[in-house]
Amino acid sequence: MLDAPVRIEIHGSVALLLVDNPPVNATSLAVRRELLAAIETAEQDAAIDALVIACAGKTFIAGADVREMDKITADPILPQVVQRIEDCTKPVVAAIHGTALGGGCEIALACHGRLMAPESSMGLPEVKLGLIPGSGGTQRLPRLVGLVAALDIITSGRRVTAAEALSLGLVDRIAGTDLQADAIALARSLAGAPLRRLSQLPVPAADAASVEAAIAAIKKKARGQSAPVVAAEIIRLAAELPFAEALARERAAFLDLIASDQSKALRHAFAAERAVTRVPHLEGVVPHAVESVGIIGAGTMGAGIAVAFADAGFPVTVVETSAEAAEAGRGRVASLWDRQVKSGRITQDERDDKLARVRVVQDYAELSDADLIVEAAFEDMAVKHAIFAKLAAIAKPGAVLASNTSYLDINAIAAGHARPADTIGLHFFSPANVMRLVEVVEPQAASKEAVATGVAVAKKLGKIPVVCKVCDGFVGNRILASWRAIVELMLEDGAFPEEIDAALEAYGMAMGPFAVSDLAGLDIALARRKRLAATRDPAARYPSAIADRLCEAGRFGQKTGAGWYAYKDGKRAVDPFVTQLIEEVAAEKGIKRRPFPAETIQRYVRAAMVNEGARILEEGIVPRALDIDVVLMTGYGFPSWRGGPMFEADQIGLAAILSDMRDVFGFVGKGYEPAPLLEALAARGKGFADLPLEADA
Repeated sequence: MLDAPVRIEIHGSVALLLVDNPPVNATSLAVRRELLAAIETAEQDAAIDALVIACAGKTFIAGADVREMDKITADPILPQVVQRIEDCTKPVVAAIHGTALGGGCEIALACHGRLMAPESSMGLPEVKLGLIPGSGGTQRLPRLVGLVAALDIITSGRRVTAAEALSLGLVDRIAGTDLQADAIALARSLAGAPLRRLSQLPVPAADAASVEAAIAAIKKKARGQSAPVVAAEIIRLAAELPFAEALARERAAFLDLIASDQSKALRHAFAAERAVTRVPHLEGVVPHAVESVGIIGAGTMGAGIAVAFADAGFPVTVVETSAEAAEAGRGRVASLWDRQVKSGRITQDERDDKLARVRVVQDYAELSDADLIVEAAFEDMAVKHAIFAKLAAIAKPGAVLASNTSYLDINAIAAGHARPADTIGLHFFSPANVMRLVEVVEPQAASKEAVATGVAVAKKLGKIPVVCKVCDGFVGNRILASWRAIVELMLEDGAFPEEIDAALEAYGMAMGPFAVSDLAGLDIALARRKRLAATRDPAARYPSAIADRLCEAGRFGQKTGAGWYAYKDGKRAVDPFVTQLIEEVAAEKGIKRRPFPAETIQRYVRAAMVNEGARILEEGIVPRALDIDVVLMTGYGFPSWRGGPMFEADQIGLAAILSDMRDVFGFVGKGYEPAPLLEALAARGKGFADLPLEADA
């Protein structure tokens, strides 16, 4: 049947089993059934000497069908199909193009021969969904490539290129121009010879110290995520237990993990990253074509943005204020690629090709043909107004004008020149050529086409765009400012920076807030405090008295050798000066300090995040809780295995979050009242995933 998910094509004495299940040939229940039946049919056909498993479309089997997680245990389960492939009495060859991921990789491992198209890749990325390979991947892969390589591949979830796969022995050869023809030839060559079944091979001998060091590094890097640690332990069993026994342990661990909160959270994160780019009010809107890009400023952010665009193939023109600044900007852009050459990520020729796409000039008129211009200048409203007035005069009709501001009012920026409909925000995160998040900020006067252009361009850069309305700090920095104020007030009330950092790193964040502040520079937050000083509520507790004193002492973080911590030879250390300063400020304010256990710190920070997220939803800054989750996970180091603060709040229950927020309000006071939306949802036993509620809610 032409529309069947698996078809058999006969090529002489070889049966080609063609999986055709768009868009990614996922191992749905129908595919599993049809593939199993096809193997049995071909094996029983006396005219067939060998089999090839190949796929239609752009890719080999690229994993499970996430829409069928409830059917993952329906017969035939994937381990049965995989084992049946390996047990086949006739040779089976995998012809891999595109990607062979997850179950697709495990199917390939069960085959007796494997070859890959030159640009294809393989991988077992289950840890990214809070899982481990559940169909023999943890046991067959180490038998083929060794324990240390298998630990790296499986616990990182990374993809292995065809060249690396060949060097590891993961595949037999790389195909030429006709993958299927080469696979058929390989299958014919294996007919009649003893078959190489990986389950029957011993695990190659490995240095025990190297294995233990690799596992220790995996546990340290996991930062609370279970799946990589479980995977490492199950992989080690390949060298300790008979195949069948270790396989049973693998399957049991897989089923335990699929029911875990962490896997549910990571599956939410996976789905949310895809859903966030589908913006309801932009459906059907056609973005402007963008073929050339201009950037204002070649500082740290401007250089990173230029590299991001050039990496995506765009010609880029950067404008600087002087010949000296232009020369420094060129060097800054080049240095970002030079680091990649040094690390082996790109070649010198690739670096030169990318750099050739970037011009750094001094004349705004050079941007007259640009389709998109991104302003990445100093965070000062007067500077922004002056720049956009020039851009409005020289940019061609239809060009989109974007500001990379982190906090400033883009409505005001747009209103200050003649082209507000063309003006949006594109808030990149540092380093802009690395970080995946871009907040696409939609001012009141912006055309939908301009906003849709921002989304489309971010996607072309390989980034995740989150569309939001205008407010101070947009989504991410607004939430950051809210919970940062909480932890700074905890310092006055009894905590120390190292205790808060340790608590939040244990929660799963890559770095604690005070270590991050030292890395970014305390002067960055100081500038924002000065900008907002006139609008600060005098009745509310001021959270930054200690930070202000540090800045007065010239302690701006790592760049000055001291901030919240002391730095000597690049190493961070607790500083008695800071400890004494905190106690002095508390005494001056008459505050009786008390201890803050790590679990309390974590609960209060989470409550502050969720409460501010609820206010953002109330105000319509974003339409969905998942928008907030994606911003926090991709831009601010929130652990993805928790699914984002709003998802986690739903899992915990909003009544518990509301109780924590009331505790926060109890010691912070004005400005930290529980959000009305949080109170309403908790009272009704609902969650953020239930929004929008009916009109009479």
